Amino acid sequence: MHNREVQELSCLYEIAKTLSSSLNVRESLQEILAILAEKLDMRRGTITIFNPRTKEIQIEVAHGLSEEARKRGRYRLGEGITGQVVATGQPIVVPAISEDPRFLNRTRSRKEAEKEKISFICVPIKTGTKILGTLSVDRVFTSDISLEEDVRFLTIIAGLIAQTVANIQAIQEEKERLLEENLKLKQELKGKYRLDNFVCSSSRMQEVLQMMERVAPSSATVLIRGESGTGKSLIAKMIHFNSPRASGPFVTISCTALPENLIESELFGYEKGAFTGALARKTGLFEKANGGTIFLDEIGDLPLPLQAKLLHVIQEKEFYRVGGTHPVKVDVRIIAATNRNLEELVEQGLFREDLYYRLNVFPLYLPPLRERKTDIIPLAEFFLEKYSRLYNKKIKRLSSPAIDLLVQYHWPGNVRELENVIERAVLICDEEVIRSYHLPQSLQTAESSHTHAKKSLAQAVKEVEVELIIEALKETKGNQSKAAKLLDTSLRILNYKIKKYGIDPKAFRSRV
Repeated sequence: MHNREVQELSCLYEIAKTLSSSLNVRESLQEILAILAEKLDMRRGTITIFNPRTKEIQIEVAHGLSEEARKRGRYRLGEGITGQVVATGQPIVVPAISEDPRFLNRTRSRKEAEKEKISFICVPIKTGTKILGTLSVDRVFTSDISLEEDVRFLTIIAGLIAQTVANIQAIQEEKERLLEENLKLKQELKGKYRLDNFVCSSSRMQEVLQMMERVAPSSATVLIRGESGTGKSLIAKMIHFNSPRASGPFVTISCTALPENLIESELFGYEKGAFTGALARKTGLFEKANGGTIFLDEIGDLPLPLQAKLLHVIQEKEFYRVGGTHPVKVDVRIIAATNRNLEELVEQGLFREDLYYRLNVFPLYLPPLRERKTDIIPLAEFFLEKYSRLYNKKIKRLSSPAIDLLVQYHWPGNVRELENVIERAVLICDEEVIRSYHLPQSLQTAESSHTHAKKSLAQAVKEVEVELIIEALKETKGNQSKAAKLLDTSLRILNYKIKKYGIDPKAFRSRV
């Protein structure tokens, strides 16, 4: 057996062993290039991977090249020798790189003095007809080296590593897809939480919007006050997504949702072995929010021991993991919210006064929905459009009696309750209009709709008939014949009902 054959068999054995034993695909490819250099003196071995989406070829692993040189190794499809091998799927041999203008030396790793002695071999890595990338090496030319044999042997190696390269290519494509999706989602979030999308018409909420516009560009701590359901979480998100931190994370934690003994580890994380069951280091929410915003909902319920640690984070911009001895630096904007009276809690000794003043840098108060009734209908129409689209319904509007019920109700659950009411109405409505009977019974009490809690059948029928007749006359601008046809009844019966209920069709003639 010739010495060349012995070298190749030894090389193949080492490569096969590397591929079968290593779990890290990049490390195994790096080791293969090192084997080629050691066993066959094939220098500057490089493996490139072709990105079918961008049509770009990038050096993935290299032997004998610096990290800077590896990063410079980028080629377009058909560019240089590497680009031509990927484009054609055929190997290329350059006996002397100094004489071939196709050789670009983009990595700038070969000195001018040695170029005359170097041959360059580049073979495709492929599965079937699909080109995945290339395998290339430098050869210092001597009379006893056969470049044809080198091409044959490197083609065999390319076949052995093809699946490994395919795995890397698939991982890269998935990573790029996820990055694109992430970018798309961030852009959608920015659009969703634009300040000009804020639904409000009352003067009080217009003032809140103006304050949001002022505080959003800063990094000031914001304290949002208001009853439950007024939209404190939405306001926090809008401030974040209209700030310079919009591309950073937005992390929410409810101070009432977790037991007291878990809040600290959730906020600050813990070190391995900090307590029983801490088998590995855990990253806390403050660390995850680095570069972005953390929203502390229901801050008034935060236990006193944790209030001191939160104060330390706000003041020093650092914290300690549970069981940790080294501080962790963070750059986080804090937005807090509460529906409790913090001033009373401070007087009762349940909330630290120094933390209160640290959080109360820029207070925002959200008035309850009952105090801004002009916002009820715009919000209701917004939710109507939202859930009609979500549930594929063709509901166009709210009827006048339904609007009256919405406006007269006192909304103890605020905007959240209004949204739930409209979602329910959309689900049960089979018409193009939300009517009063689509709204829950809680809105149709004597207090909210000025009707008796218990109705006779005749009274209930009357109210439904009156509502339907009025809606039909509105739509037909008082034309009784068209209204009768719309209601699928005769003109005689409709005229009878109009006189019976004292409805004046002329009142609707000028209405649109």
